[in-house]
Amino acid sequence: MTTTGEGTDHRAPAGPPAASADLPAATVRRLPEYLRALGALSESGVETVSSETLAAATGVNSAMLRKDLSQLGASGMRGVGYDVAALATHIAGVLGLTKDSRVAIIGLGHLGQALARYPGFSDRGFDIVGLFDADPGIIGRDLDGIRVRDVALLARAVRDEGINIGVIATPGAAAQHVADLLVDAGVTSILNFAPCVLAVPQGVVVRKVDLAVELQILSFHEHHKTLGPETAQYRRTGRQSAGPEDRLRRRR
Repeated sequence: MTTTGEGTDHRAPAGPPAASADLPAATVRRLPEYLRALGALSESGVETVSSETLAAATGVNSAMLRKDLSQLGASGMRGVGYDVAALATHIAGVLGLTKDSRVAIIGLGHLGQALARYPGFSDRGFDIVGLFDADPGIIGRDLDGIRVRDVALLARAVRDEGINIGVIATPGAAAQHVADLLVDAGVTSILNFAPCVLAVPQGVVVRKVDLAVELQILSFHEHHKTLGPETAQYRRTGRQSAGPEDRLRRRR
């Protein structure tokens, strides 16, 4: 048996996953990272792993990881690392990955085509079954064995083909219309790459990915690396930090 790390840990439960509807949103966001790390460990032949090692692989502290996993129902013998395969299966069940999801991508520009050709989706249980666009120059094209259809056929495809996740990769101006089509057809899970905020009914979950916003945030951090602490404070507050003489005057 191959193990990594030591510590006071727990084995993943062998039973069905605990109910996850009430999991904190922050915990849910971390679960895919845990699953990714467990997959890498499994591919390396590792069978058990300590919380410290798994936490380091996912960029969280071990106390947070143990708390997250305890909320999933992970419990067991002390002094034994988590069973990698069992824990991965457990987390996959909580994330709803024990059955494949059927995904439609709407908007087959450069980004949409890149998403359609990405092999990692099928490896994680997401089958791209529908590609849709409004451009006559794109409709009818074949992308890796899937024909691009007119977006006017989206609602019928959702109903007939069991599509349960929609990925919007259109320009911002078209995104709300596409979201409305998806919702009207019964889709309640949407991944939005368009640079806009979608209005959807209660019960519809939208995850937004804006690559330009992420680059702007990185630009902020890169910019402020070059500023000294006094310059950074002045730009934030309009006041320079007090020097020794200023502090002495204030005390007087």
